[in-house]
Amino acid sequence: MLLQNAAAAMPEHPLSIHRRARGAPEQLMSTSAQSAASGSSDVWTVQRILQWTAEFLRQKGVESPRVEAELLLAHARGCNRIRLYTDFNEPLSETHRAQMRELVRRRAAREPLAYLVGAKEFYGRRFRVSPAVLIPRPETESLVDCCLDQIADRTGLHVLEVGAGSGCIAVTLLLQKPTLQMTATEICSDAIQIAAENAAQHGISDRLHLLQGSVLEPLSGAAQRFHGLVSNPPYIRDDELAELEPEVREHEPRLALCSGADGLDVARAILQQCPSLLLDGAFLALELDPAQCECVRELAISAGFTDVRILADDAGLNRIVTATWRE
Repeated sequence: MLLQNAAAAMPEHPLSIHRRARGAPEQLMSTSAQSAASGSSDVWTVQRILQWTAEFLRQKGVESPRVEAELLLAHARGCNRIRLYTDFNEPLSETHRAQMRELVRRRAAREPLAYLVGAKEFYGRRFRVSPAVLIPRPETESLVDCCLDQIADRTGLHVLEVGAGSGCIAVTLLLQKPTLQMTATEICSDAIQIAAENAAQHGISDRLHLLQGSVLEPLSGAAQRFHGLVSNPPYIRDDELAELEPEVREHEPRLALCSGADGLDVARAILQQCPSLLLDGAFLALELDPAQCECVRELAISAGFTDVRILADDAGLNRIVTATWRE
């Protein structure tokens, strides 16, 4: 209720503010401490900074400018978003103004918000991210749901993930299923560090074994076999990269995005290499581009999987290929 009342009371981006402080982040919050102390109308309060930033980001093509303005300012001030509304009339310190200027400049240049604040929410939990890892997407929560359905009330399972990234999938599954064990491969050493930090933050490091290497290479010759395999592999065609939004194209790791001429190089490698690592009855769950699901379904059948199905995400788009391995 406090959020709603405060938001309703806000003026709608007054033009006078935009005339005084339009154009570039360098002009943002440029008033002196003396002006703040004197109560001048040029004081950059929390409310005024939110208004200016939201409009500036809107002009730069940011999709949710008001929300992002709030998240950036909360990060700069080291507080949560609700605190912004209780501090509407508070002026920012020189330090916080400088931090906010830099954050706004970088976001206007289309650097992803998650990298700027160093975190992204996934499945209701906060995960650390960096430019070494793909930013968790909402549709990947459907992949987690698929795995949870497969695990159900079974205990003592050990599941394999290919491409741990931030660790959001493995960590979430381990938190949802306290008896589960997981092993996850990841080609990037910096990404493994992020995944390890997220595992430690959420208290499940003892149940997650991280291995560095491409696809299933780290398990070559291993005796370990698994009750399931989950992956959100890179699936963008190499020629599609230039068409992506700048946040993705210029900032997210290409290794986590692109996978050959048809986007299926990694998916093919998983399907070719994983049977020897799966126990009888093990499940497979792969997140893909909607246009690729039918092709991957056929590849899974050719690889010897049974009960191969295509599942939709929460938006109703084909997103996941799931299957069962039978010896």
